[in-house]
Amino acid sequence: MLKCLKEREVSLNLEAKIGRPVSASSPLIYLITKGDLTPENFAFQSEHTIQIIRFATAQKIPLIQIREKLLTAKLLVKLASDAVKIAKNTETKIIINDRVDIALAAYADGVHLPASAVLPAVARRLLKRSFICGRSTHSIREAEVMKDEGADFITFSPVFETPSKAEFGPPQGLEKLREVCERLKGFPVIALGGINNENFQSSLDCGAKGFAAIRFLNERKNLV
Repeated sequence: MLKCLKEREVSLNLEAKIGRPVSASSPLIYLITKGDLTPENFAFQSEHTIQIIRFATAQKIPLIQIREKLLTAKLLVKLASDAVKIAKNTETKIIINDRVDIALAAYADGVHLPASAVLPAVARRLLKRSFICGRSTHSIREAEVMKDEGADFITFSPVFETPSKAEFGPPQGLEKLREVCERLKGFPVIALGGINNENFQSSLDCGAKGFAAIRFLNERKNLV
């Protein structure tokens, strides 16, 4: 009984932070920016990223991750700050990949920690309680550890084949996703990696509380 209550409390914690239910019937749709911005192309290319964020916000996409690893800290703060302004007083939350300092400087809603980053419990020493803290995972064991280490949710990837996750090996597949969801029952697991219009529902059917995508969700037609 206590275990079930604790698991539900974790899920409710994320729901409270994003202001909406998180379940297979009300999935968390998680847009991740393309990561193609550089100091050289920022002046003319960043507007496209901002327009996608603006459109996604208008479509009430719950969560957007700014994942632009090639930008300088100065440019990343500008991009993140502009995104936060767009999402202010809307149903969309803005989180920053890896950089806790940038998230704080831009007044973002949270941070998404990659597998190489500090543990969520360590990051939380710098963060207010309302901050969203997601974590990338690529194995069942890693998923279990990150749940216990204070993440609000995890992404599990790659579920399907995708170039952006090739470094993590072959696709995990739906059965492995199902196993993770069953092992972490009640905890928000977000499917990531090769998600598209043909397979996102199968990820939810495995027990995922939502899905994340780069290519798929950066096309406006898929946000409507």
